[in-house]
Amino acid sequence: MSSQSYTLKQLSLLLDAELKGDGEVVIDSLSSPLTATAEQICFLSDDKYRRQIENTQAGAVILQAKNLDLCPTSALVVKDPYLAFAKCSVLFDDTPQTTAGIHPSAVIDSTAIIGKDVSIAANVVIEARASVADNAIIGAGCYIGHDAVVGQGTRLHPNATLYHKTIVGSVCTIHSGAVIGGDGFGFAPTKQGWQRIAQLGRVVIGDNVSVGSNSTIDRGALDDTLIGNDVIIDNLVHIGHNTTVGDLTAIAGCSGIAGSVNIGKRCIIAGGVGVSGHLDIADGVHISGRTVVSKSIKSSGSYSSGSPMLETGLWRRSAVRVGQLDKLFDRVKQLEKRLSDKN
Repeated sequence: MSSQSYTLKQLSLLLDAELKGDGEVVIDSLSSPLTATAEQICFLSDDKYRRQIENTQAGAVILQAKNLDLCPTSALVVKDPYLAFAKCSVLFDDTPQTTAGIHPSAVIDSTAIIGKDVSIAANVVIEARASVADNAIIGAGCYIGHDAVVGQGTRLHPNATLYHKTIVGSVCTIHSGAVIGGDGFGFAPTKQGWQRIAQLGRVVIGDNVSVGSNSTIDRGALDDTLIGNDVIIDNLVHIGHNTTVGDLTAIAGCSGIAGSVNIGKRCIIAGGVGVSGHLDIADGVHISGRTVVSKSIKSSGSYSSGSPMLETGLWRRSAVRVGQLDKLFDRVKQLEKRLSDKN
């Protein structure tokens, strides 16, 4: 629970909402409609959950005007309840606050540049000529390599790693276990095995970017791997070397992007998507979960592949029939030819 609390009147002003009910009700946290108490606020953004609102014990509900008649308590009426909920969640954020200062166990090279009001926690290592800008927060156990740059107000959560020459912009969030700037998957085959190709590019990340836990972004082989502004990357995402991700694109968990892919702006890549290398994806593309992208996408829109879930017995029969399609195709072609010869 956050230490902060607000009256509904205060929340209505902060969220640009229309207040319906008692503006003096004090709210100290958020909850779901089914578990909320009189000191909490909940929201309704999907009509399939309308029935949950009818019996809620919440002190208030964030909702659209069309659902106001269902609400048994005070309400904040907005056009977009989900967006209002997102803004409200920030008001009640209970992430522990940090204070500026450098922990005595941190190891910082004498040539590194450290800005004003920076927080550097225990066991951080910052290598030669690295730069950490004002108001940055570096969590315990983080590693910032030679010549790397951390922008103003950016936060590295514990045990995040920035390899050498990696650049991270302002007001970014890099979550624990993320590795930015590791080698791309570059090897040349020989008779004796694999010859490593040195990865000489960098990773350059824009402003207001979020990188999830245990995600990896590989450095470029020659040119840089580029992540645009306002990009959000979920946990366990892999982005290969020399890939470019356009502004405002979102990539969900367990997706894998191969090398030298150009992803446009405002794209949405759902969970478990695989993108083959050296492809172009246009602006405004939505790729649904578990899709395999094996060729470039030149126009905006929604794209899918893969098989939906079936009952196991039906799926097995269908799989067998898929394997028989080639023979069936040949038989149909032969029948068509016979009919054509007769005519």
